Amino acid sequence: MEKIRYVLTKVPHLSVIGIAGPGDPLANEETFRALELVKREFPQLTLCLSTNGLALPNSVDRLKDLGVRFLTVTMNAVDPKVGARMYDFVRWEGETLRGEEAAARLIRNQLDGIEKAVAAGMLVKVNVVMAPGINADHIPEVAKKAKELGAYIVNILPLIPVPGTKFEGLRAPTSAERKALQDMCEVDIKQMRHCRQCRADAIGLLGEDRSAEFSHFTCAGRAKGEMDMATEMEGDNRYRMAVATSNGREVDEHFGHAASFRTYLIDGPDITEGEPIDVSEHRDVPLFGPGHRAKIESTADLLRGMDAVIAAQYGDVAVEVLRQRGIIPVEDKGEVQEAIRRAVGSVFKERAAILE
Repeated sequence: MEKIRYVLTKVPHLSVIGIAGPGDPLANEETFRALELVKREFPQLTLCLSTNGLALPNSVDRLKDLGVRFLTVTMNAVDPKVGARMYDFVRWEGETLRGEEAAARLIRNQLDGIEKAVAAGMLVKVNVVMAPGINADHIPEVAKKAKELGAYIVNILPLIPVPGTKFEGLRAPTSAERKALQDMCEVDIKQMRHCRQCRADAIGLLGEDRSAEFSHFTCAGRAKGEMDMATEMEGDNRYRMAVATSNGREVDEHFGHAASFRTYLIDGPDITEGEPIDVSEHRDVPLFGPGHRAKIESTADLLRGMDAVIAAQYGDVAVEVLRQRGIIPVEDKGEVQEAIRRAVGSVFKERAAILE
């Protein structure tokens, strides 16, 4: 509650509070207490919650009473045979279930919970993790069922193979594979295409992550005070920037999905277009894993010498790799030249802050 109060002083347009954990929120009584407190003190904020759906049927009434309007349910299968390959076990009413029995229980609760949430007036989004070779071919059935239950949108997320886990040997889907699946499922239900991987403590907008500004504010203590930027940068304002654009008119490409970048020289008020940089060689590399990082590093190497790169979205790896090379990643959308002018301000402020 203290952190929300503080964030509101810096981000007065804050409109949504979402809870996504730790673990599954519906397994924690603290979740309901937090929702109760937020509703009481900040009734203007929209409340959201993400869950795997196991405990959802018994929680819908409580969530409705607490004012939760938006609900995300991660549902990776509607067939227990497929679900058994996605989940090792399910703990239900003090018992550990395995195999198809576990998957059947989870799926039954997810379907029941989604139907009840929709009937209660909540807007339900269904997340599906796309795991090639396991459930990828089954996802259109999940999308159809989500539509039948009254969900309003489906978000297909790429699997992230993590070392030491069950799926460490699998590959992540490519951006082309994911897009093809989204296009197929959109016949039945709207697809969420602007999603990016985020953290549970994310603050800001899709294109403006401001979490770092508030990382010093923890439950153990309040904000320690801030430095005002007072340093002016001297010299001319000449910048080189690259833009992820599919048509040269709008910033509309994800950094990792772009086949090429348009380049621009900004000299005061003048913007001159330069030679494009082709990065299409590794476009079909999986979205996560060692190959993906190598692709991002290769792309960043081709962009060396740029002061900033403007793209519609970035993954965490891309941000890290670009900054290692002294390039400032800027998330923006809209008309290219207007985005460039906004980016000039961002670069100026960031460099001034470093000098300060």
